[in-house]
Amino acid sequence: MTVGTGIFLIVVGLIVRYALNVNISGLEEVTLGAILIVAGIVVAVLGLIAAPFRLWADRRRGYPEDRVGCYR
Repeated sequence: MTVGTGIFLIVVGLIVRYALNVNISGLEEVTLGAILIVAGIVVAVLGLIAAPFRLWADRRRGYPEDRVGCYR
């Protein structure tokens, strides 16, 4: 789950909420769009919170000798 996934969910939620006119039995598109938007915001925030910890873990772990000088 990254920030990109969160942005994707937000965009899909906005499209469902404001641009589509579909009939889903038992669920309104406005509700589905709101759920996707909120889920996207949560995923993006969690991705931003977790990013420094992933960077710290990569630096602490180090790089194997066969990958010295190589980019990921």
